[in-house]
Amino acid sequence: MAHRWTNDLSRDDVTPRSVWLNRRQILAGLAGAGAVGIGGPVAADDGLQPNTLEEIRSYNNFYEFGLGKEDPMRNAGAMVTEPWSIRVEGLVDRPGDYSLSDLTDGLTVEDRIYRFRCVEAWSMVIPWNGIELADILERVGVQEGARYVAFETVVQPEVMIGVQRRVIEFPYVEGLRIDEAMHPLTLLATGIYDEPMANQNGAPIRLVVPWKYGFKSIKSIVRISVVAEEPPTTWSRANPREYGFYANVNPQVDHPRWSQATERRIGGGLFNRRQDTLMFNGYEDEVAHLYDGMDLSRFI
Repeated sequence: MAHRWTNDLSRDDVTPRSVWLNRRQILAGLAGAGAVGIGGPVAADDGLQPNTLEEIRSYNNFYEFGLGKEDPMRNAGAMVTEPWSIRVEGLVDRPGDYSLSDLTDGLTVEDRIYRFRCVEAWSMVIPWNGIELADILERVGVQEGARYVAFETVVQPEVMIGVQRRVIEFPYVEGLRIDEAMHPLTLLATGIYDEPMANQNGAPIRLVVPWKYGFKSIKSIVRISVVAEEPPTTWSRANPREYGFYANVNPQVDHPRWSQATERRIGGGLFNRRQDTLMFNGYEDEVAHLYDGMDLSRFI
């Protein structure tokens, strides 16, 4: 099930790679301009520079492998990603332990260029390959009464130095409201630039929710639970004053320790360049209706 979204990012905003130049289509979930196809890419209007695959793989937060941005690239190589099993449980018709192929085979792999905005006020533009989470949830059958989807990251303490040092509470857990999870912008990503997901980026499968701060996009998922009550999340549990459940990108609401009005764009030789942060990370037209009636004037 392919969805087309208006966008203001194109191939001009990511590193050209021959495999991507030959794609039939590039799907992006961004507001602001017409859809972009292979015939005529349109440059973005916000001065973005390319993010290379190397930049995407070398600048990460993945505390299981250390606190530094380059630690995941250095330390994640030993993580075992094959075979891979995901436990699906809770309010579903077909619970069980699924291999990655059992969960994803036959579903449409989408190509999406998304902005990625970290809560630390840095950003990238990343071309993901993945399957809409809604498709996977439909495969396992969501039951009446389901209101949230919870996720859990793998724990392999023998190769995860962050787990050994207990830098935060593990396993890392996250969650979405069911309507957020079923939104067609929400992906379970398995690759970047048509290459398999690198360990440091969350191999073999990770969540991508482009209108939320990056810590919501949990990596290396081993458990998906469909539940009735709001699930705990790692950062809201660790510091509820600073990190809430929703974590929607909102430039009008600062983090208690820094501004969220602008962001530092990684890559393109402009490491220290700052640009304005967009409401919902540029996806306001697509997702704002999900939060009608909610107070967005606080850090959520």
